[in-house]
Amino acid sequence: MSGDNYHFGDNVTMNGGTGNTGIVKHYGAADGPSDLPPELRAALQDLLARVDALRGQLPPASAQMLDASLPDATGGAAVPAQTRQSALMSIAGIAAVVGPLGQPIVDAVTKILELLAAG
Repeated sequence: MSGDNYHFGDNVTMNGGTGNTGIVKHYGAADGPSDLPPELRAALQDLLARVDALRGQLPPASAQMLDASLPDATGGAAVPAQTRQSALMSIAGIAAVVGPLGQPIVDAVTKILELLAAG
């Protein structure tokens, strides 16, 4: 067993003070919550990928706020609708402040909100 690596929970990567990725949160299964419709699961996975792409370009405080909103935004059906919507709006607001770099996240959140309204 010696030399085996097991990772649970948060992962922090520091690169000599520059290019730091901050805290990478690990949330549940890679395929998303299985108790949600497939189209919504796919949209949430798309949001997570877009957030991962933007995270390194954000100030640490903004990245931390983004990460704090992700569990409620991307959780399963047990997350109350109002809590999910609030978390999604928080993510969209952070992304909007970044400007054009954050637009793909705003678009992903808009799609998720449309799916939730239709469901």
